[in-house]
Amino acid sequence: MKKNVILNIKVITNAKKNEVVGNRDGNITIKLNAHPEKGKANKKLVEFLSELLKVRKSNITILKGATSHIKKVEIRDIDEEQLNKLYE
Repeated sequence: MKKNVILNIKVITNAKKNEVVGNRDGNITIKLNAHPEKGKANKKLVEFLSELLKVRKSNITILKGATSHIKKVEIRDIDEEQLNKLYE
């Protein structure tokens, strides 16, 4: 069954590779190999989540925190099995 979820994500930029590194204080921590300028890290986050979770980029929206390391991200039409890839 597909559903919509809202996730709190902490982004660490300028990493060597894109990866999920953990879940702490209610935030999923993700490292990205992008610079936090001109929306590059936000774009990379959407691309990374899309590839990891096998959802369309258009189903991912940054609701809050576009200029912050802490972001609130909505993912639409995702099932539980796809979502579990964030916690593996």
